[in-house]
Amino acid sequence: MDIYNKLTDLRSKYPRLVVVLGMFDGVHIGHQSIIRRAGELAAEVQGKVLVFTFSNHPLSVLAPERMPLQIGNNLLRQERFASLGVDVLMNVPFTREFSQVSPEDFLLLLQAHFAPRYVVTGANYTFGERGRGTQRLLLRAGRDYGFEAEICPTVLQDGKAVSSTRIRGFIQSGELASANALLGYPFTIIERVQHGDKRGRKLGFPTANLALAKTRAILPNGAYAVEVEYEGRKYAAMASIGSNPTFEGERPIRLEVNIQNFNKAIYDQLLTVRFLKFLRGEKKFSSVEQLIKQLHRDREAAQSIWDRK
Repeated sequence: MDIYNKLTDLRSKYPRLVVVLGMFDGVHIGHQSIIRRAGELAAEVQGKVLVFTFSNHPLSVLAPERMPLQIGNNLLRQERFASLGVDVLMNVPFTREFSQVSPEDFLLLLQAHFAPRYVVTGANYTFGERGRGTQRLLLRAGRDYGFEAEICPTVLQDGKAVSSTRIRGFIQSGELASANALLGYPFTIIERVQHGDKRGRKLGFPTANLALAKTRAILPNGAYAVEVEYEGRKYAAMASIGSNPTFEGERPIRLEVNIQNFNKAIYDQLLTVRFLKFLRGEKKFSSVEQLIKQLHRDREAAQSIWDRK
């Protein structure tokens, strides 16, 4: 997948583009249906699929106090897009200047940079200044700008629309199975490994430590069975979200991952953590010995989950 982080004229490089528009937070099963439809259209015209999105949420510029917590980051979106067969990702910053582009000028932008054969969106997508560009405008005006527009229907689960908002609620309330069902894959965090206090090594459970941004939707504090991927290889692992209350001192909420049968130094390397099942809530133990006993019990509980993978 080719990735561009600034607007680039791609008309000659990719002459038969199907452009997909959206923010795609989480790239859930509703988003996946849109991208797959774009893939079908691209196959018909022997072209490529291009996703046009923003590297930051528009509300981070227009109204930061109203910006929703994010299910994933740019790294996760890139991984999911690539897995869905997207050929080109145009991932540009949303700026105050961009917010003032009229819907008609936005369509001119698509024409000037991509000359798409098709433009595909979800049912709730809006574009241009103050979101004045609607699906009705897209369908009506598309041919004037050289493309056919297609609006994909909303995907339903249990009679309700699949949405990033709904998934965000499941994540924050700890309903991991429900979140994973709507995502279509295990809730995933991709971050760089940071230096920790190296306490886990002394306990016999060394951990890789990942910071959790305050802008992210995070599962409740506790222990989880997870799968880790590093350099293309998958490993069974346990994860802890929390502040490690058994030990003295104030700590930010972070993710600590104990990877099974793994002894590489991976500081500052990207680690992918996929959450499979909740094991227990966070607890302050009366002694280090009690904590170690619980960690062994956690590993036993996680083993049955790893065995089913």
